[in-house]
Amino acid sequence: MKKEIFILVIAISCIFVFSCKKEANKKIVTEEIKFTKEGTLSIYALRDSIPNQIISLDIEIADNDYERETGLMYRKTMEEKRGMLFIQEKFKLQSFYMKNTLIPLDIIYIDDQYKIVSFQKDAKPLDETSLPSEKPAKYILEINSGLSDQWNLKIGDSISFKRN
Repeated sequence: MKKEIFILVIAISCIFVFSCKKEANKKIVTEEIKFTKEGTLSIYALRDSIPNQIISLDIEIADNDYERETGLMYRKTMEEKRGMLFIQEKFKLQSFYMKNTLIPLDIIYIDDQYKIVSFQKDAKPLDETSLPSEKPAKYILEINSGLSDQWNLKIGDSISFKRN
């Protein structure tokens, strides 16, 4: 009887050891996060008291804690006429950083009246340095680095957006 129990314990131990070894060798595969169009955003310049549309973008909207914390992290690319609009709960000084963000970005801070109040241009991938707004903001738009200059965006330009 003792011999049978001993053999049973050895067999169970072997099964446990070999099953754990298989688990340790499994590779974790992460899927690339795909863009999901959740709305459109237009940027307007007020020149000679006339609003002129500069550009229209397809946007993803980050309006809950998880989406605001994750943002564009882990994305390898973003097409030129796309961006992410963050909608913050409070109108206040804001600050972003580039932790786990793989693409360089221009960060555009926008007030509660939909006016651009400051920029953080050419934010470097993976940099955890704080990138604050110069004035209180409610909305933050992230676009590919260099586009704010290419589109000649200025403080005082305005946005409008619509959800799908």
